[in-house]
Amino acid sequence: MAAMTPKERVKKFMKREPVDTMPIFSGMGMVTVQAINKMGIRFAEVHGSPDYLAKSATLSADIFGFDSVIVPYDMCTIPEAMGRGCSTYANAEGILYPTVPTKWENLDAADINPDWASKARMPVVEEALKKLVSEGKYGVGGWVLGPFTLGGQVIELDLLLKGIKKEADKVQAFMKKMTSVVIDVAKRYQSLGVDYMTIREMGSGTDLLSPRMWKQLIQPYLREIFEALESPKVLHICGGTDLIVEMMNDCGADALSFDQKNNLVETRKKIGNDVILLGNFDPYGTLCQKEASEVPAVIKGCIDAGVDAVWPGCDIWPDVKPENVEAWVNTVRELGKQPSPAVGRL
Repeated sequence: MAAMTPKERVKKFMKREPVDTMPIFSGMGMVTVQAINKMGIRFAEVHGSPDYLAKSATLSADIFGFDSVIVPYDMCTIPEAMGRGCSTYANAEGILYPTVPTKWENLDAADINPDWASKARMPVVEEALKKLVSEGKYGVGGWVLGPFTLGGQVIELDLLLKGIKKEADKVQAFMKKMTSVVIDVAKRYQSLGVDYMTIREMGSGTDLLSPRMWKQLIQPYLREIFEALESPKVLHICGGTDLIVEMMNDCGADALSFDQKNNLVETRKKIGNDVILLGNFDPYGTLCQKEASEVPAVIKGCIDAGVDAVWPGCDIWPDVKPENVEAWVNTVRELGKQPSPAVGRL
């Protein structure tokens, strides 16, 4: 039997259909400096061009053997479109991600442009996604920040955390606004033909929020989002998550993604074998700091813990050690031919 194409492998995997081997992919940025350098551009240039976005994603996959391509790479596209601006550091050398320069001063000031979806770099990202979908070689992933994490890009999170007691109605109204934006963007990306959609509620782990507050402030809006979206859909949260795994699993996602702080063995016990589990190596520590000889043990540890695909716990830092990425890919290719708890093999 001929090997699946990367796109076939990702699509079938996300539907929990048998695949030939575990795919090597992510729901977060996977661009590498090796691709950027091959293009002859600076990292700062890539974010504003659909051609650069699409080509850098495809080249990264070509060079290292990834099964998917992901854009955008920064978290500022939506805040910028909503009127908060964006510092792109256009003349910078090296790796500097865009940042949001200003935030709304309070919950009352949160006034979103009605035509925000067509502003700033939103069309750039959509055009890049169209290019990647039309190429048809790799699985194409779209992602959007969750409403709480997106909110933290446009106001100070203290306003939400303190306001939940003092200004509950205003907090609820703000979160509803953010939720509507998330749903809108995710649906737009799905309409373009992405193969899976990741909602990254990154900043809502129990390092910051108690499980009780998570249930009150985060879960209802995630449920609304996942109910509105088509499958396949992934929920990703960074940081401490062991205490909220069951609540995450009750939000309606098809797959759950975690970073290195999560106890995957216990998580698999809690969610059973009917949910795709993704995670959870430390991308910077594993791909940028460790020796290549140490990487296989990290990847094997994720597989032995019960993941269905070995995902980095967050975006890959672009300046990876090539030999470390190759060790990740080769280890998955070697060990990934065996079925995982939620996805069988051909």
